[in-house]
Amino acid sequence: MPPSVSEIAASPDHYLHSCEGADAVIVPMDRAAYARSIFLDARIAPAREGAALVPVAALAAAAPEPRMTAWIFHVAHCGSTLLARALEAVSSGLVLREPMALRQLAFAPDPARLELVLAMLGRRYGGDEPTLVKANVPVNALLPAIAAADPAAPAVFLHLGLEDYALAVLRSPQHRGWVREMAARFAAAPPGASDAASLAALWLWQMRAFAAALGAMPQACTLDAERFYADPAATLAALAPRLGRRANPARIAEVAAGPLFATYSKRPGVAFDNAARLERREALLREMAGEIAAIRALVESAEPDLAALEARLAAAAL
Repeated sequence: MPPSVSEIAASPDHYLHSCEGADAVIVPMDRAAYARSIFLDARIAPAREGAALVPVAALAAAAPEPRMTAWIFHVAHCGSTLLARALEAVSSGLVLREPMALRQLAFAPDPARLELVLAMLGRRYGGDEPTLVKANVPVNALLPAIAAADPAAPAVFLHLGLEDYALAVLRSPQHRGWVREMAARFAAAPPGASDAASLAALWLWQMRAFAAALGAMPQACTLDAERFYADPAATLAALAPRLGRRANPARIAEVAAGPLFATYSKRPGVAFDNAARLERREALLREMAGEIAAIRALVESAEPDLAALEARLAAAAL
């Protein structure tokens, strides 16, 4: 017998994956399924077959009371997946990486639907650790609404300095295409903008969004990804309690020294560590020096108070 709408709304075992028109797509999950699902979009690894459609209106009527949710907001290609997986490994609360339903709302905002999605994301398997949601870049467009829904929510804004960001997201033609797409859609980059202009617009849009959200979310902090890469154990020890998660120091040390930090976070089993990242970074820096200088000039031209913006982010650092 299929579960009732009330039963679906009550448990994370029934995951609101996405919406199709007036229906919500509900995917069967359990703790193991969430843990093995690197992302909760089309790459989800459900507990079993059997996704169901439930009218959004019926699900909204049965939705649970919203519970505090912890957040990782980020700029992409900055270790957010690694950070989320590490926090999952060192603590017991549920971790949701890149929920599709939330991403959909970034492209088609709907306040009523956002209320439902936030309530469904906040469900827990028990205990007092809040569910941790790792958003993705489009969700940064929803920051004002998310902050208004729960101003006291713990959150971290994971970011990179301008040059480091350029090296991370302009490293291949595929990445450059993504930058142009995101900048045009969310950062008001003009049609046909160059990679440099797109990158400048995208980085600045996100830094402004993070700075504004810090004013609305007093429990939030910022984290430069380079700090996390350089000392993951110390970063996890400092960040876990800020996100409402209990983590044993011995377990943190074990995870930081283990295979998670020696493999590619999005493709477990593929060798990749911080030394390899730094080697790639240095090679790119030699190739992209001129382009990076142009990007810096574009940002400084667009943001006269750039130093103040960067200082605002630094003042809230973990």
